[in-house]
Amino acid sequence: MSGPAVDPDEVAFTAIRAQGAGGQNVNKVSSAVHLSFDVGASSLPEDLKRRLLALEDRRITAAGVIVIKAQGSRSQEANRADALLRLQEMIDSVAVAPVVRRATRPTYGSKQRRLEGKSLRARVKAGRQRVDD
Repeated sequence: MSGPAVDPDEVAFTAIRAQGAGGQNVNKVSSAVHLSFDVGASSLPEDLKRRLLALEDRRITAAGVIVIKAQGSRSQEANRADALLRLQEMIDSVAVAPVVRRATRPTYGSKQRRLEGKSLRARVKAGRQRVDD
């Protein structure tokens, strides 16, 4: 984990019925889980909140709440753990601030290599032209 750990008190879980095939188990048992995490009200650092809300992710609502649905397992506890893991991965993905690129000038040698490559290419193309007598 590279980012700060999620406080379990800031996460809300809602048990729902899972979708898809599964027979009686799916019809009777609420084993799927909706995880809700309000980014603005969380104890995460402000810069981390800003980067998290800037993500282009459909799981983040316009109000700044992350909603994750987990229904891969037949047990509710496993789905809760999976949803928490996916939330932590999302936070870890923005934990390290991106390095700001500083503009630099090309070196003299790189300019010379570029010009040599261009002149070599020009000679190759010139050799393809029709020969006039």
